[in-house]
Amino acid sequence: MTRPPREHPHHDGPLAAEIERARSGSGRLVLLRGATGTGRTTALDAAVRAAAARGLRVLRARCSPEYSGVALAVIRQLLSPEDEFADLVPEGDERGAAARLWRTLRTYAAEAPLLVAVDDVHLADDPSRRWLLDAARRLDGLPLLLVATERSQYDIDPRPPGLAQSLAPSLVRTRTVAPLGDEAAAALVREAFPAAGEAWAEACVRAGAGVPLLLHALLDDLGATPWPEPDAPTADRVPALPDSCAALYPGSYPAAVSWWLENAGAATAEVARCLAALEEAWPSPSATGDTGTDAPPEPPHPAVRERPPTAGGSGAAVRDPAGLLAEAAGADPARVAGWLAAMGRLGLLRTDAAGRPRYAHPLLRDAVLTGWPLRRRQAAHRAAAEAMTRRGDRVEEVARHLLRVPAAGPPWALRVLRDAATVAMHDARPHDAVGYLRRALEEELTGDLRQRLLTQLGSLEYASADAPAAIARLAEAQHLPAGPRDRVRTAVALGAALAARGEIRTAMEVLRRAGGSLSSHPGLARTVRAASALVSDGDLASRQEVYRWLCETGERSPERVGTAGQALLVRYAATAGLISAPEAMRRMRELLAQPTDPLAEPFLVGTAAAVAQWADELDEADRLVERGLAGQHPGLLHPMLAALLNTGSDIAAARGDHARLLASGRAGRQDEARAVPTNQDAHVLMALVHTGRTDEARGFAGRFDLNSAPDGWEVNRFLYARGVLRSATGDPAGAVHDFLECGRRQSAREVVSPVVTPWRSAVAACRLELGGGQEALDLATEEVRLARVWGTPRTVGRALSVLGTATGGRHGLELAEEAVDTLREVPGDPLAELIPALLAQGRQLVAAGERGRGRVRLREAAELAERSGAVRWLGLASQALREGGARHPAAARTGSVALTDSEHRIATLAAEGHTNTEIADLLHLARRTVETHLTSTYRKLGIRRRTELPGRLERGPVRAPRP
Repeated sequence: MTRPPREHPHHDGPLAAEIERARSGSGRLVLLRGATGTGRTTALDAAVRAAAARGLRVLRARCSPEYSGVALAVIRQLLSPEDEFADLVPEGDERGAAARLWRTLRTYAAEAPLLVAVDDVHLADDPSRRWLLDAARRLDGLPLLLVATERSQYDIDPRPPGLAQSLAPSLVRTRTVAPLGDEAAAALVREAFPAAGEAWAEACVRAGAGVPLLLHALLDDLGATPWPEPDAPTADRVPALPDSCAALYPGSYPAAVSWWLENAGAATAEVARCLAALEEAWPSPSATGDTGTDAPPEPPHPAVRERPPTAGGSGAAVRDPAGLLAEAAGADPARVAGWLAAMGRLGLLRTDAAGRPRYAHPLLRDAVLTGWPLRRRQAAHRAAAEAMTRRGDRVEEVARHLLRVPAAGPPWALRVLRDAATVAMHDARPHDAVGYLRRALEEELTGDLRQRLLTQLGSLEYASADAPAAIARLAEAQHLPAGPRDRVRTAVALGAALAARGEIRTAMEVLRRAGGSLSSHPGLARTVRAASALVSDGDLASRQEVYRWLCETGERSPERVGTAGQALLVRYAATAGLISAPEAMRRMRELLAQPTDPLAEPFLVGTAAAVAQWADELDEADRLVERGLAGQHPGLLHPMLAALLNTGSDIAAARGDHARLLASGRAGRQDEARAVPTNQDAHVLMALVHTGRTDEARGFAGRFDLNSAPDGWEVNRFLYARGVLRSATGDPAGAVHDFLECGRRQSAREVVSPVVTPWRSAVAACRLELGGGQEALDLATEEVRLARVWGTPRTVGRALSVLGTATGGRHGLELAEEAVDTLREVPGDPLAELIPALLAQGRQLVAAGERGRGRVRLREAAELAERSGAVRWLGLASQALREGGARHPAAARTGSVALTDSEHRIATLAAEGHTNTEIADLLHLARRTVETHLTSTYRKLGIRRRTELPGRLERGPVRAPRP
């Protein structure tokens, strides 16, 4: 809420007429009313100065509660400042004393025009108030102006009637001393601190809340802060406004706030402090839509994808905040509601997007809480939690207050905290869930419940990037009594956490011990063995041992390894070059159709997704990834989560979706150097290369020291990616080194199929660039043999392209032609492999004297590279065209004519208003496929949003030319 700009009245303007009226012999009462701290006394001082300047005699008194029991104390202060008229007030004769004092006042007025100034008349003793009221009724014929200030602020305990309430309107002029408007307050800040920027000045205005008393006290404290040198940049000359009064010196601001609370009364101060305490438990303003300086929200947990906000979200509206505050403070709800409204109008409170009344600035809230005992804050939170539970508020709203209540709370506290953690987990807020579970663990718990909560907490702490704490929690949970399924969940989570930190041997030992205690639970034992197989991928010796057992046991007794273990064996056979893609998918589909234990299903689904991606069944792979992620519980760390995310990146790479890879890479990237790169890093590196950002790619690759990197498939992927970078930047020798090292490591793992890392073709291409030789031909030939075993067009076509270049001559041209034709059969968008194959064929044709056909191929390569944003290939195609004598090397193909059939069909449905999910259902595609095609469409059409599609879909797609 923003207060309307209301400025202080010019007191020597409106009061000037009253002063002149008094000088002419006709006075009256002027009442200056305003809230505490708004400047009533300043207004009275201005009136006194104006009257004195016009020749009026001034009599002045300040009321105080200390003299409220002394009859006519205020009037005596006015008329007998040195007590020479003390005898005019005999004890017990109030009426007579009042009459004598009135005659004395008339005597003064007869001598000269008179101004009687009374400050804080609401604190006057009752006889003095009656005397002033009686005087106000008799001023009309006297050269006497009576000016009084009176506090007019809504408090929890109602105040007595105001001074002028019983007077006729003609006898009194009431003027309101309003709070400072935002512009006036900002002007005061800039006057005190000329170097202050707008944001800093706005923060000061909020902390001052329109109350001159508070704003001046704040500026006094800030003025005592040491400043940088005068020649420092403007942005550095004003320090940030703190949120805590502890950072202020000498402390005028919290003292002023304390004085403001004292004037408001005990009941109002209690409500004000309760509100400040309750606000501590509310979400930050940025989470509810307010502006502020809070940190940005943390990224969501990867296992939760595109979930809509739940009713327990932090931005949900609050029911009856006044009633809640009244219960917490033990006050009248109607008076609390009125107080909140009044403080909002004054500017001390502002309502956030969720309907909560908040203090205008955290510093103001902290000042209100200064000196309030911790036990009182805790009591307020406990009362709020109990009230919210009774009225059925959202569990997270209740739990935030329980976080500030000591353990051994009410019996329902544990249930609320656990439910709140569940809501936060499914809302992709692991950090919030961690807080609730940590607090829940402080309650009295049974052993098995503590074990489950520790497993959940450790999993969430890992998701919140606190791996050491996560491992400690999971290790503690492992040693607590629990049922077999809970023990397996804990062991799998601990194994995943240890493996992710490179402690593969320790992870394997944890799983081995867990499996050894499950002799009477064969299904659970199979799940543990599947987890061991997945974790072992990070250590060569462990992997060899695990897969040796799986192979031997799976051949003799398939039921002992279970469906998940059999799926892992299919994956092993695929990478070992022992099975074809159709056969692998047939086996995987059979395994997916079998009933599977829920604990083992993630291993089955994730493994099937990886094999489907290798088999170029990208839509099916997408669906399996989504199914696997949907089955991942955010409160249970699982090694398959990372595998599923890696497969998702592999799918994006297969589709040439560089934008998605780079975007996801930025989200997970750290500035500091890391020792071990990930599969995601490998994809980011290759995407940078393919999009022509080689300088950035060099910098990114330089973050990783591979000399001491442990054995692991992700390091092998990165070695291959670094080889691609070196090849693209004119270092074929360095590329050969990386490709061969990748091949050596993969071969040691019995990963020989080019379906994962086609290192042989890569080495052959570099050897050809360095002068050729038999080694290039041998490697390319072996690559084709292994590719034909797997049998997918992508793998075979990629290998044939390099073999064609290595073979040369007429046979080489035939192989190149076969490679291009094969790659055209790749489902989806095979551009990542088709473009370099077209480029290689075009160069061979030009070298063989078939310039016309060669340029057709090179132009197609250039057009496809331009469509997909593959800057590197576009540059190479343009260079090859120039070398082949083409006048126009590479015409850009953008607009609707550049869309493929699939892109045009999907874009048309999107333009008609269908959602991505509806389009996927209509075309029997994965939703990720739809998103990928739309991303490519937006790039080609030069648009940024869905609403722009109808106006740009003017022409049908044009296919790339064929020979």
